[in-house]
Amino acid sequence: MARRAAGGAPLSARAAAASPPPPRPPFWAPPPCPLLLLLLLGAVRAGALEIQRRFPSPTPTNNFALDGAAGTVYLAAVNRLYQLSGANLSLEAEAAVGPVADSPLCHAPQLPQASCEHPRRLTDNYNKILQLDPGQGLVVVCGSIYQGFCQLRRRGNISAVAVRFPPAAPPAEPVTVFPSMLNVAANHPNASTVGLVLPPAADAGGSRLLVGATYTGYGSAFFPRNRSLEDHRFENTPEIAIRSLDARGDLAKLFTFDLNPSDDNILKIKQGAKEQHKLGFVRAFLHPPDPPPGAPSYAYLALNSEARAGDKESQARSLLARICLPRGAGGDAKKLTESYIQLGLQCAGGAGRGDLYSRLVSVFPARELLFAVFERPQGASAARAAPAALCAFRFADVQAAIRAARTACFVEPAPDVVAVLDSVVQGTGPACERKRNIQLQPEQLDCGAAHLQHPLSILQPLKATPVFRAPGLSSVAVASVSNYTVVFLGTVSGRLLKINLNESMQVVSRRVVTVAYGEPVHHVMQFDPADPGYLYLMTSHQMARVKVAACAVHATCGDCVGAADAYCGWCALETRCTLQQDCANSSQQHFWTSASEGPGRCPTMTVLPAEIDVRQEYPGMILQISGSLPSLSGMEMTCDYGNNIRTVARVPGPAFGHQIAYCNLLPKHQFPPFPPHQDHVTVEMFVRVNGRNIVGANFTIYDCSRIGQVYPHTACTSCLSTQWPCFWCTQQHACVSNQSQCAASPNPMSPQDCPQILPLSLAPMPTAGSQTIPVHLANAAFFQSAALECSFGQEEIFEAVWVNESTVHCNQVVLHTTQKSQVFPLSLQLKGRPARFLDSPDPMTVEVYNCAMGSLDCSQCLGREDLGHLCVWSDGCRFRGPLQPLPGTCPAPEIRAIEPLSGPLDGGTLLTIRGRNLGRRLSDVVYGVWIGSVACEPLADRYTVSEEIVCATGPAAGAFSDVVTVNASKEGKSRERFSYVMPLVYSLEPAMGPKAGGTRITIHGSDLHVGSELQVLLNDTEPCTELVRTDTSIACTVPGGTLPAPVPVCVRFERRGCVRSNLTFWYMWNPVITAISPRRSPVSGGRTITVAGERFHMVQNVSMAVHHIGRQPTLCKVLNSTLITCPSPGALSNASAPVDFFINGRAYADELAVAEELLDPEEAQRGSRFRLDYLPDPQFSTAKREKWIKHHPGEPLTLVIHKEQDSLGLESHEYRVKIGQVACDIQIVSERVIHCSVNESLGTAEGQLPITIQVGNFNQTIATLQLGGSETAIIVSIVICSVLLLLSVVALFVFCTKSRRAERYWQKTLLQMEEMESQIREEIRKGFAELQTDMTDLTKELNRSQGIPFLEYKHFVTRTFFPKCSSLYEERYILPSQTLNSQGSSPVQETHPLLGEWKIPESCRPNMEEGISLFSSLLNNKHFLIVFVHALEQQKDFAVRDRCSLASLLTIALHSKLEYYTSIMKELLVDLIDASAAKNPKLMLRRTESVVEKMLTNWMSICMYSCLRETVGEPFFLLLCAIKQQINKGSIDAITGKARYTLNEEWLLRENIEAKPRNLNVSFQGCGMDSLSVRAMDTDTLTQVKEKILEAFCKNVPYSQWPRAEDVDLEWFASSTQSYILRDLDDTSVVEDGRKKLNTLAHYKIPEGASLAMSLTDKKDNTLGRVKDLDTEKYFHLVLPTDELAEPKKSHRQSHRKKVLPEIYLTRLLSTKGTLQKFLDDLFKAILSIREDKPPLAVKYFFDFLEEQAEKRGISDPDTLHIWKTNSLPLRFWVNILKNPQFVFDIDKTDHIDACLSVIAQAFIDACSISDLQLGKDSPTNKLLYAKEIPEYRKIVQRYYKQIHDMTPLSEQEMNAHLAEESRKYQNEFNTNVAMAEIYKYAKRYRPQIMTALEANPTARRTQLQHKFEQVVALMEDNIYECYSEA
Repeated sequence: MARRAAGGAPLSARAAAASPPPPRPPFWAPPPCPLLLLLLLGAVRAGALEIQRRFPSPTPTNNFALDGAAGTVYLAAVNRLYQLSGANLSLEAEAAVGPVADSPLCHAPQLPQASCEHPRRLTDNYNKILQLDPGQGLVVVCGSIYQGFCQLRRRGNISAVAVRFPPAAPPAEPVTVFPSMLNVAANHPNASTVGLVLPPAADAGGSRLLVGATYTGYGSAFFPRNRSLEDHRFENTPEIAIRSLDARGDLAKLFTFDLNPSDDNILKIKQGAKEQHKLGFVRAFLHPPDPPPGAPSYAYLALNSEARAGDKESQARSLLARICLPRGAGGDAKKLTESYIQLGLQCAGGAGRGDLYSRLVSVFPARELLFAVFERPQGASAARAAPAALCAFRFADVQAAIRAARTACFVEPAPDVVAVLDSVVQGTGPACERKRNIQLQPEQLDCGAAHLQHPLSILQPLKATPVFRAPGLSSVAVASVSNYTVVFLGTVSGRLLKINLNESMQVVSRRVVTVAYGEPVHHVMQFDPADPGYLYLMTSHQMARVKVAACAVHATCGDCVGAADAYCGWCALETRCTLQQDCANSSQQHFWTSASEGPGRCPTMTVLPAEIDVRQEYPGMILQISGSLPSLSGMEMTCDYGNNIRTVARVPGPAFGHQIAYCNLLPKHQFPPFPPHQDHVTVEMFVRVNGRNIVGANFTIYDCSRIGQVYPHTACTSCLSTQWPCFWCTQQHACVSNQSQCAASPNPMSPQDCPQILPLSLAPMPTAGSQTIPVHLANAAFFQSAALECSFGQEEIFEAVWVNESTVHCNQVVLHTTQKSQVFPLSLQLKGRPARFLDSPDPMTVEVYNCAMGSLDCSQCLGREDLGHLCVWSDGCRFRGPLQPLPGTCPAPEIRAIEPLSGPLDGGTLLTIRGRNLGRRLSDVVYGVWIGSVACEPLADRYTVSEEIVCATGPAAGAFSDVVTVNASKEGKSRERFSYVMPLVYSLEPAMGPKAGGTRITIHGSDLHVGSELQVLLNDTEPCTELVRTDTSIACTVPGGTLPAPVPVCVRFERRGCVRSNLTFWYMWNPVITAISPRRSPVSGGRTITVAGERFHMVQNVSMAVHHIGRQPTLCKVLNSTLITCPSPGALSNASAPVDFFINGRAYADELAVAEELLDPEEAQRGSRFRLDYLPDPQFSTAKREKWIKHHPGEPLTLVIHKEQDSLGLESHEYRVKIGQVACDIQIVSERVIHCSVNESLGTAEGQLPITIQVGNFNQTIATLQLGGSETAIIVSIVICSVLLLLSVVALFVFCTKSRRAERYWQKTLLQMEEMESQIREEIRKGFAELQTDMTDLTKELNRSQGIPFLEYKHFVTRTFFPKCSSLYEERYILPSQTLNSQGSSPVQETHPLLGEWKIPESCRPNMEEGISLFSSLLNNKHFLIVFVHALEQQKDFAVRDRCSLASLLTIALHSKLEYYTSIMKELLVDLIDASAAKNPKLMLRRTESVVEKMLTNWMSICMYSCLRETVGEPFFLLLCAIKQQINKGSIDAITGKARYTLNEEWLLRENIEAKPRNLNVSFQGCGMDSLSVRAMDTDTLTQVKEKILEAFCKNVPYSQWPRAEDVDLEWFASSTQSYILRDLDDTSVVEDGRKKLNTLAHYKIPEGASLAMSLTDKKDNTLGRVKDLDTEKYFHLVLPTDELAEPKKSHRQSHRKKVLPEIYLTRLLSTKGTLQKFLDDLFKAILSIREDKPPLAVKYFFDFLEEQAEKRGISDPDTLHIWKTNSLPLRFWVNILKNPQFVFDIDKTDHIDACLSVIAQAFIDACSISDLQLGKDSPTNKLLYAKEIPEYRKIVQRYYKQIHDMTPLSEQEMNAHLAEESRKYQNEFNTNVAMAEIYKYAKRYRPQIMTALEANPTARRTQLQHKFEQVVALMEDNIYECYSEA
């Protein structure tokens, strides 16, 4: 993978044309860690995509690589490398690789012979190549620094360099390094590079690296613009090269491209042709990636030949180049130029050159197709998102074109088809020509041959038409799923688009998700090799893992399948939308329905019968199930009716497609209730399989008898017209479902046969008038004899009289109303049977009117005649009886108001006339309304009788004014006049606005208020809204426009023509918001947010709103064309939320989002580019947290306000402090404190003033200021105080006179106590501060990059087995004097006798070897060995040290047979257990007093070594480093060894020695480094300084190879002419109290940053010896001996030394403990944890053995077993290791570290103990220190023992196999003959006792072991001692 910074490809390049990416704006800076973690944890979904995890990078990202086997993601960013876990993108390792001092004009500093005169500047390192080489376990990392230098880092730990190149240490043969080996990648941030690791060729031992790099040398756009002609690129960095990557072979060939023969593995463009062929590389890939054996595989390079700068006609060309790879493991490697061939790729539509997408952006190889994204480059002024398209090319077409081209070049030359690349050095001279008598084989057509070595270029491009077009596409990845091709496309705006293509390559669906808004997606995306359901992609500052489908958002099968997402399908039996692999049995048919099957295959069900009579019994229901469902036969099925009501269901037999199921109907008592006013209820039923409702359907339960209740006035009609099979019983007047329930009387069969009222239109009735109403009936013969009643409502009942069988009269009906008119419904009901009505299908009504109501004038009253109301006007409106005369005329019309009062000359104004008697009907006034001589036409639909006329004015010839006349038989005139005027329009402002609309414009003119309707139109069609007008202006809001352009503005009155004007409004580009700052706000809001952008001069109003959690939006203020300020809205909670802006009332949308609307319009509107992080409101208090502050008026007031820590980053101007209403001027603002002062006087009227601090909308009153009293009160106070003071003086004088001497003594004592108290307080404060800071400081400093200096196994064994109990160790394991080499290191020699040869004279060797061999066979006899051990142990002079020695020698001798050794140990342990069980079993294994106990210790050491090295070693070593570093942070007395920081009270320096650090610049030619900055303390002696310097220089070297402090001299260069040799003692040493004080840095006054040089000395200064062994009578360092201080005679200095209680310094123990706590916890957890991959088999085996032995002996006490286990493992092995780290590591264990480790070991012992710790104030501090942690540690120990107990037991065979493997792992490490010879010494020494024991043992006698033993003695006896003496 390579970063596409500027492009790249072999014969065409985009490098020069590529402009550097714009700098990342500051507002894109990543949010702080806590907010980031919050963002990372929440997954983002959008339709069919889900962002699962994100990893933010603080610097721009460059490349990433996936390690599928290890589940790891490697990410390269500017200056950083990250190793992330693949599943959750959590950080596993990282490395810093920049910035460095560099110059593009200088050779890489790794070139030894190179020098550079150009200045080097701090340069960022942009990653260019990040490639995985799994075969060699490497990650290839190449950057832009040092001319494109590469590193080989370790796979699995990116922070470690696997192979140093050039080699750091000179090997036997120095490696000659050439620039071409270092100049691999492009050395400019924007120049492209691609890399690809190729499999090794047949004749090569390692991998190879294919590199394509854009030329950045002289003449290119990337070359520094200066006069230098130095070009390190042309000769050393070809555009394309294959380089050696064999890290295991000859390093002299690493990164070389002379793979034999030389120039054939590079492709270099000629210097003169580079201008025309600027190559920009896009990607390198293998295809096919995993070919079958013998099948061809090719390396492809996708690249661009960039357009020439300044040539407008020039266009970029997209190219695909192919290089052949060896076929199979034994294939020969083709030379690069032999097989290189390139052809163009053209992606174009059918619209000519304008539809050509010429520049390649991204490629992705699928199985048969190559998908590629192309763009059409835009000019500099164009929009950001260039038009882009996706095209697909067939690899088969590429293959056919290449074969045709080689045929056309070498067999049948065709100059228009192919040509030799003459632009490259390797293509000079030759041309395509026919080769004589040549027949090209297929492989030669594909890859060329030795005689066809020319790089070729195919002249005709491979063409394809776009599959998909969209702006701003930047990357592509493709997957084939089902019958779909799923394409993922990244965009330059940070979005990921997913499109599904069918087999015809047509888009069937698309979705989009925002990954990181505004951050372009990198051009390479990759699927997770371990799980293709995830896609990895990278934006400019993020790495993301995206789930390819979020199927769960689809709740139904129709949604799921209808979404046409290839990944999603319906899992039928789980009833959810899933990926196929997430659905059980999805590989079988019908279990999973894919999108390609379509929604028609979704499961459906039909219920038979679908309608159920509530009164009928049903045996069951038949369910017809169709769609894609597996056979339900045999599955557990029920029918689910909801509410936990289920019945049994069954399927008779297997079937697919259409299945039949049977189901019991739910019991009647569980039928759901009928809804009110409804005759049926719908029941939803589901088929439930395996606990899930998989398919459902509805059926209906109906009740015919409810129809009469629901429709009482149409009971019969409704019964017979319902959809249910119902029947009407006339006699019962009931609807039934069974006709047999009806009486024999004739019953209607259709709705028309029902007895019913026939509708009749009746004249209106006056109120209170009596009238008989006839009612006509149909089909009523059955009811003729029945008594009926006329009902006009609930209480209006009148008698009904039959006239004949079809007519009834309602007699003397009297109805009343208080309304103008009321309608009464009329119905007939059976008398005495309420709610039993004859049907009224068309309801019959009676209108009753009241003349007295609703008629306020004559016209209204008489006008009611048209409604049938008989009314007359006589002092009001009254009913007109039949004998009264007809009404006369009404008074003349009265016009009270007209509106509007003016209108345009064209007419059309809707004039509203209000008044009285304005006509009885419209016809009265239709021609009677006039304005002067101009008619006004009334509108019929808006005429209100008598009250209101609305008429349309007619046109007028000129302007005039006149009254309005209404003539309705009589004439009335208005008091107001209506005016015809000519409105005029003059101007418009503002004349421009954003095309989004919302601009509020004002049109100026005259008479603009006229008329009834006004329109303002833009472009003659779009209305301007929210009109507000006056006489001289019109204000309105313009709509949005489509394009930036001018449009005409039309002002139109009364929908007539436009008012003449030339008004134009210019639509402009919308304002653009680029940044908001700050991006954090208190939750109360009100913080000023500055909004930056462009074109704000068009903004009239802007508001800011926050999604989800925001309160009311806030109004913003426009400062200028580029700045807006907004108060942040308040929020409901602390969270991060998107922000929206509304500009001129329109929601702000980014231009790019609008351009991308075609991708997904919903998504384009969904996301906001900006976010605000809401944090808790700041909290304040006064400095001492008091609530009342006293202040005297007139005095200056300064307040100190304490602020709690927050992350808001508030500036000083954002705080407002007020005292009452007076502002307090803020002077100082820091993170924690605010200082403010008030200069003006505060009024005393109120007496109390609140102190309030405000931040935004947040106000907090922190205290109250209490002002002093009046002047009178002050005078009284002064008088009282004076009197009291006088009395006090007198009393004090008397008292002082009497007790002056006592007072002096008391003052002196008090002074001393105060001084001591102050000192104690200072010490405690310092201790607390140290405890808080040391932990973080230590963790930060403790970054040990070198490996852990483990001792080899053999040295571990010899140090563990023979610590000091073996005479062999004391006599012979003595390190020889070390000879220092030139580097200052000293090699370790194997000096232990067990590790070397058996040194005996040759003359003695035959007999002794035979004797040792025979003795070895005896020791391998179990009976002999047990008797031998017991016989020796019974001897009183066989001391404990002899037993230890014998046990260790036996372990060495039997190391190759550990299974035999284990069996011997077990037998001896059984004997020991028997002996202990008889006495006190809890004491067993407590001490090492027997051979078997030491054997057990050794056995544990062997078995636990791998655990020690792999699991415990690292935390143990870090703890040791932490202890040493913590001790060195303070003063250390060089003579007594006591230190300021320790864990051991006895080693605590109980003095307050002030030590200041000194950073020294030290040069020393040793340990591989030249100079370093070393930190020391000014109280350090010179020996201590030397030791710290040696540790800094030699930290990567084992301690045994360090020089010693006495071997080196330290020289200080005080100036350029003066230097001093620094020593502990010299002539300048100070003498105090008769003792010489050792010299320190402070003594020499060595300043910070002093330059020192350290060098090896030829003559050792042994005058002092070891400092700690100096005579304390003569010398001291920091403190004098305590006994000396106790003497009565003390020096003047001592007598005035500040005293303090020594116990106060014990707090430093706590400080040190707190600092080291994390490292100790990590160590204990490592010791007491079980790794699943490597369980402790030996521990399990031995603990089971102990439990078995306890069970055999009836020991059931769990405490006893716990003690046995503790004594055998923690105390016997781990405590030994904890106290002796030198057994494990090659380090220096000082006495002080040993003392600290003793405290830690004691804590470990206490944790393993089961007895309660009885601690008190007198307990030793070593036990008190960890008393609080011991209970937690004990729980860990008990859990560890339980986990061991719960492990699967091991068989003897499994354990023996494990032991045999341990023996094999370390075979031949020890000389067993030496061990045998030492064991024989014991045998010789106790020969008689051994013989006696053998003879007493029956088995030994039977096997004649004593005889064999005598043979050994005979062979060894004669010469063993003389041989040893000679040796």
